[in-house]
Amino acid sequence: MTNLIRVGLIGAACLTLGAASARAENWDMPTPYADGIFHTQNIAEFAADVGEATDGDVTITVHSANSLFGHAEIRDAVRDGLVPIGEFLLSRLANEDPIFALDSIPFLASSYEESEALWAASREAVSAKLAEQGLTLLYAVPWPGQSLYLKQEITDPAQLQGLNFRAYNVATERLATLVGATPTQVEETDVATAFSTGRVEAMITSPSTGANAKAWDFVSNFIDVQAWLPKNVVVVNTDMFDALNQEDRDAILAAAAAAETRGWDLSRAENDQKIAELEAGGMVVSQPSEALAAKLQEVGATMTAEWEQQAGDEGRAVVEAYRNR
Repeated sequence: MTNLIRVGLIGAACLTLGAASARAENWDMPTPYADGIFHTQNIAEFAADVGEATDGDVTITVHSANSLFGHAEIRDAVRDGLVPIGEFLLSRLANEDPIFALDSIPFLASSYEESEALWAASREAVSAKLAEQGLTLLYAVPWPGQSLYLKQEITDPAQLQGLNFRAYNVATERLATLVGATPTQVEETDVATAFSTGRVEAMITSPSTGANAKAWDFVSNFIDVQAWLPKNVVVVNTDMFDALNQEDRDAILAAAAAAETRGWDLSRAENDQKIAELEAGGMVVSQPSEALAAKLQEVGATMTAEWEQQAGDEGRAVVEAYRNR
């Protein structure tokens, strides 16, 4: 083999290796929650699926528990290109556009089946709003539904009158007011003390939060109302995503679709497991009485109407599509 041919072959090989190196992407992915949380476990599987499906063209390193960026910073970090991909709670953006608050309207979608239907009706609108920020929606997974924790058994909505109800944002304050309770601001770290001293007599949160906090130490009743099922979303910077080749983009979208299906199943399993833990801890677990359920639906209708006023025609169209499913 002549020196000229040898040099040519070596040059071609170097160009091929260079092209492969240029194509490979190493993506850092910040997430808010610890490794033991089902959302993070699902993301770890998603990252592994992406690496395998792209033959290593895209490698995702998951940085859990706010270790790379805090929860409040993740959306901006992805939007600004500091990282290509990240996860956050969708309703954190509620002040920017009402559509981001839709999955947190109490008693609009009060089960996994209803939440899935609401997501199907709203996904396109949410995706479009995120796209305006330079973000491509990959998938969304809900937390278990927010339910009632009480120091006493409640079957008649009149029993809620005057109860000190923990409020931690505008929506829970409005909810407390509509059921006739007294909204009381209490930080999460102070919940146990507030219940023990009688400063708070009721709250609404997920079975996950309640079980992790050993709620049976300070409260006796859990009513599984699933007032709303807030979702986490995984988004990617659109410019960075579009810079990939079509094959890799398709592989990521397929992995995202699988992660969404798996994540909803994991959330259902988490819901059942944590409710069982509450019961094992000694709490009385029940479904709402007909009278209480009717009152909560009335509250939901009021808060939905208030949301529709803010969201305008676009929001009303989404809710109408959900109700007409």
